Amino acid sequence: MNKQERIEIIKRHLNRFCKKPKIPLTHSDPYTLLIAVLLSAQATDKKVNEITPALFTLANTPETMMVQDVEDIKAIIKPIGLSNTKAKNIKALSKILVEKFASKVPDNLKELESLPGVGHKTASVVMCQAFQKPAFPVDTHIHRCAQRWKLSSGKNVVVTEQDLKKAFSKESWAKVHLQIIYYAREHCSAKGHKTRNCPICRDLAK
Repeated sequence: MNKQERIEIIKRHLNRFCKKPKIPLTHSDPYTLLIAVLLSAQATDKKVNEITPALFTLANTPETMMVQDVEDIKAIIKPIGLSNTKAKNIKALSKILVEKFASKVPDNLKELESLPGVGHKTASVVMCQAFQKPAFPVDTHIHRCAQRWKLSSGKNVVVTEQDLKKAFSKESWAKVHLQIIYYAREHCSAKGHKTRNCPICRDLAK
């Protein structure tokens, strides 16, 4: 089975499993999405969605967030871990958005990645999900599946991202990124994975 045949099998299963995936993080605009994605680092989407309503009641714009006390932000986000660093970054990036970007979340990777606490993956999520611009965020689920499905050598997430961008059409990146995450959580987990229980791995092994 060549690589293109594997890709077609993967696409067929992903579309069957989740044809129109929804963004798992609750948000109302690019700013609240940015904050939610930043918070999701080393935390589950479920836990982030549990604490963001209180956070966004406190402040849901850069202008209102930048004037909050870091300790007040920290108290709300404490359940998700790394709260001290994340609280400082949320306040700092909000101030930068107001002072440098006219209170708007920038729609390009370079400027997004210049914000405190915003790495390449976070910036890529905001690019494709908030602005519908081509990006392929790679998290641990996607990195794992790309290796198992022989779509990438998997040396690191940078290589995996490059390989996946070649494997799938640019207009599908935002959708496929979410499809793989949802699929991986249910069928292609890191622990206890059995090929026979994963439709994609099972078909690729034939």
